[in-house]
Amino acid sequence: MPPIQLDLASRLEVLQEVQAKLSLMLAARGIDPDEVDNIGVAVRESVVNAIKHGNSLDGAKQVHVQMAIESDQLEVVVRDEGRGFDPDSLPDPFAPENLLKPEGRGMLMMRSFMDDVDFSFPHSGGTVVRLRKRL
Repeated sequence: MPPIQLDLASRLEVLQEVQAKLSLMLAARGIDPDEVDNIGVAVRESVVNAIKHGNSLDGAKQVHVQMAIESDQLEVVVRDEGRGFDPDSLPDPFAPENLLKPEGRGMLMMRSFMDDVDFSFPHSGGTVVRLRKRL
């Protein structure tokens, strides 16, 4: 299956399109449905972060998603048009004061379900999240 490029408005409704394309791509490779679900959680969290935190739900900004499978590895790249952030400044989700908070688990899920999660911050602005999973 060829790589998929999506340029999406910063609206949470776009998650359905991302999830559908990702699921089709992985199903075409015969990936176990439970693994598809886990990968879907990680990708969805990345896109939600880009929409909510990166682009601040600004409808004038887009989220760019690239999905490709090369050899036996899935790579998903999610880029927002926001200010960027410092990943080291995020609160520890396991700290006692954060255990019952309803938010703050996205990065943990991305790192739990994917083999590699990398962040970069282009000079032009925004955040690029690169998720990789060996299939």
